Amino acid sequence: MTEILFYHLTEKTLEQILPGLLEKSLSRGWKAVVQLGSQEQVEAMDAHLWTFRDESFMGHGCLSDGTEALQPVWLTTQDDNPNEAKIRFLTGGAQIDEPAEYDRIVYMFDGHNNEAVEHARTRWKFHKDVSDKTGYEQTYWQQTPNGGWEKKA
Repeated sequence: MTEILFYHLTEKTLEQILPGLLEKSLSRGWKAVVQLGSQEQVEAMDAHLWTFRDESFMGHGCLSDGTEALQPVWLTTQDDNPNEAKIRFLTGGAQIDEPAEYDRIVYMFDGHNNEAVEHARTRWKFHKDVSDKTGYEQTYWQQTPNGGWEKKA
């Protein structure tokens, strides 16, 4: 069964949070797709994942790199899944209507951006309506002041 998680970022940025979540996904043996809202965001995240930690980097690729199927993490603006990922991260207004091919869908949104919050609310309602028919499990997580996560719904 697909899990759909909503991560409401209020204390740390996407760039601070996403690499750790990707590392956890990879440690579970999952490949990941990160769908961003624009090509500029893909390019920025591409650069960030090579340099986010001094002692290591995260192997990943995007359309300009090729070899899609070999990438543990795929960055895209499209709804593709060329590396057969089991988890999909959605940011920057990205969305998915049919999540069944994934074990987990993770919406990440900036709690200081009213448009992002409204988009997340719309997606929450959409998936809630669908989950009543399909059995998808849906949860909402909000950052705490110390940067941890608290389950709110």
